[in-house]
Amino acid sequence: MRRWRISVNSVLLCCLAASLSSQLAPVARAQDAPAVSPAQTSPGESTYKPKFPGDPARSESEAAALGYMRVVLRAQRQFNKQYDHFATTLAELVHSGTFTKRMVNTNRGDYTASFAGKKDSFVLTMTPKQLDAQHRSFYAEDDFKIHADETKAADENSPVVK
Repeated sequence: MRRWRISVNSVLLCCLAASLSSQLAPVARAQDAPAVSPAQTSPGESTYKPKFPGDPARSESEAAALGYMRVVLRAQRQFNKQYDHFATTLAELVHSGTFTKRMVNTNRGDYTASFAGKKDSFVLTMTPKQLDAQHRSFYAEDDFKIHADETKAADENSPVVK
């Protein structure tokens, strides 16, 4: 009976080669395809691909904003469980859950985060730099529900994001 010796490096090299070939194949096909001008796409058509089943985001920017909100909300929930009150600043949330020091920065790409906290409540908002159907405003408070609005700043009366 013959035994084969396969090194970890050989396995990794095979996986890397397979990954690269699968990534390069769509590029090659895309180069052969005719270009589509913006005028040929229907109005309101989005190229956003949902990140998970039931993803409520309408664009990459919204997905990032909602992801940030979820991290802050989880950190607040953990902070409250540990200290029996909410954090009053984003800086207090550092190392609660997956909230990092870099996340204290309120400039979040196409959005600006706003946080107002008290020991018994908090409000987190994400305001887009351009408000439209692909860049809704978001709002959450200590009930941990995220609300969205595409026509104005979201508040507690805005529809809840599913």
